Amino acid sequence: MSNPDPASITVETLPDILKNDAAVKVAGIDVDGILRGKLMAKSKFLSIATAGFGFCSVVFGWDMHDQTYFRELAISNKENGYRDLIAIPDLTSFRRIPWENDVPFFLISFYDPDTKQSLSACPRSILARQVDKLKKQGYGAMAGAEYEFYQFRAPQNHDGTERNSSSTATFLRDNPVDSLPSLTEGMFGYSITRPVHNQDYYYGIFDACSKFNCGIEGWHTESGPGVFEAALEFGEITAMADKASLFKLVVKSLASKHGITPCFMAKPRAGLPGNSGHMHVSIVDSSGKNLFARDSEDPSAPYSDVRYLSDLGRHFLAGLVDGLPDIMPILAPNVNSYKRLVENFWAPVTVSWGLEHRAASIRLISPPTSSAKATRFEVRVPGADTNPHFVLAAILALGWRGVEKKMEIPIPPLGKGEDVGGEADKGVRLAKSLKEATEKFMSKDSVAREVFGDEFVEHFGGTRQHEIRLWDEAVTDWEVRRYIETV
Repeated sequence: MSNPDPASITVETLPDILKNDAAVKVAGIDVDGILRGKLMAKSKFLSIATAGFGFCSVVFGWDMHDQTYFRELAISNKENGYRDLIAIPDLTSFRRIPWENDVPFFLISFYDPDTKQSLSACPRSILARQVDKLKKQGYGAMAGAEYEFYQFRAPQNHDGTERNSSSTATFLRDNPVDSLPSLTEGMFGYSITRPVHNQDYYYGIFDACSKFNCGIEGWHTESGPGVFEAALEFGEITAMADKASLFKLVVKSLASKHGITPCFMAKPRAGLPGNSGHMHVSIVDSSGKNLFARDSEDPSAPYSDVRYLSDLGRHFLAGLVDGLPDIMPILAPNVNSYKRLVENFWAPVTVSWGLEHRAASIRLISPPTSSAKATRFEVRVPGADTNPHFVLAAILALGWRGVEKKMEIPIPPLGKGEDVGGEADKGVRLAKSLKEATEKFMSKDSVAREVFGDEFVEHFGGTRQHEIRLWDEAVTDWEVRRYIETV
């Protein structure tokens, strides 16, 4: 079924676009990056397409397992009766879901019912607010996203037949986590043959992403048992964040049809590499010109690594370097996130940057190793477990703060041959736990408060405190195995 250009869709053209449809699916995004939505009758959707509709605020009052937060937060709580928010469909987000008989789909954004302003914690809105700052200066932002993820086969019954994939959670309650078999075994990055083992699934994801307007630019096996990596097609930053969220929806939906459990946890297996969620960002003018690129080499650059980086790009980099430690709960939002950010596992652990340096927190991609128009920053701290709207909003917010304050790069680049966390790396150590990260994020003088405001910091910080408390109260398999007999 052919789709119209989403940018051309209006309330007036909607009835014609949906004339052969009986229902429409809508979804918003919560703080954990999870899509929360519903199927509604076409007549209902058409009646609310402009003004929006009521959507229970509890999606901002509970965690990823629908447990209300220990400390009730301002957006949704018992006192306000878990009232409705206003959910307004974004008509430009229109696409059809190819694995659900092409049902129409729209993303929604959340608004405060009292102020009618965009909700402080709405992921799509917080990114839009950062982009609006650039638009006022005549600028825009471009982005790319890369995700790695493990994949596990459905558990097997005793007779060797495959259990339904929905039983994975039940299986893990009764069995060790490591007993869940990987889609493929062993380490084989960039394999041409491994995807043939699951060919329908592998090509099915690629094709579905193309049809669902979250196209994949590069798609390959990564080093790790059953690990794939996708680089999504580069584009405008708000659309990129939407596509990154929807990519996970594609993978999870198709995987369930093949008896596969995809895993975007930052570190699902001890002793193996984690799942990264690297983000690429650049700033452009109204004509699309890359504003991080310098017109010619600067022989008097403060560091050789930035001799082809514009002054605006240098200020942006300085802002990233300065604020990175204060926004770690956004880049590493879960307890498990910090199991990935350890030394010697190809993940950055300190504030560091460098030209084409994959061991640094911030990798500068620019001439002489790439074309000027491709000049950008790759922020390598985030894992695949992050909320892409928050991550991209944080990168823009920190970088633009550096531009506005004309900040200078505070530390030299990480030298070639130097690894993060090694003796030669003098960078500030990033938080080692979610608790440490959240305390810094919520501190009174946090850069996060400066760029995002107190309302967002209090809400998102409160959700992370909830995760910390659950972890503090948990008794893990490791503890029981280690201490049950010996202490």
